[in-house]
Amino acid sequence: MISRFDERISRKSIFAWMALATGLVLLVPLIAMQFTGEVNWRGGDFIAMGALLFGTASLFVLAARRSSPGVRLAIGGLFAVAFLYLWAELAVGVFTKLGS
Repeated sequence: MISRFDERISRKSIFAWMALATGLVLLVPLIAMQFTGEVNWRGGDFIAMGALLFGTASLFVLAARRSSPGVRLAIGGLFAVAFLYLWAELAVGVFTKLGS
């Protein structure tokens, strides 16, 4: 029996939905910049975060398509940890000077 999740990730339209979700997430700092000086993103910041969000989600979908349902949770966790690590590195440079 094919689950609803299997049906969703097998569609090609999943990438359009991820692009829409990425755009919506990037609206948060864009709107915050209008109300406070604490958020100060430049164009490169939006491009980097958009690529990180969309790229991580795309790689997860491609990996999930090739894996069994039991392994997907572990793969999702691995991608979440990698995303958070890269985000922290780009933001403040926890272990390296990528974000500085």
